[in-house]
Amino acid sequence: MDVRLTVDGKDVPLNEFVVKMLGGTVKGAVESLRGIEKDWEKIVVEVRQ
Repeated sequence: MDVRLTVDGKDVPLNEFVVKMLGGTVKGAVESLRGIEKDWEKIVVEVRQ
């Protein structure tokens, strides 16, 4: 799983634990939604303050 975190244009380095935690959380949440197939290729989440 490839997980990247960018804050205000700067890449934030992630260790293996954070990659698994963030990736698994987002993957699980998205796959639980109706209409989302298990064979998706890419999920993009954007949060603005």
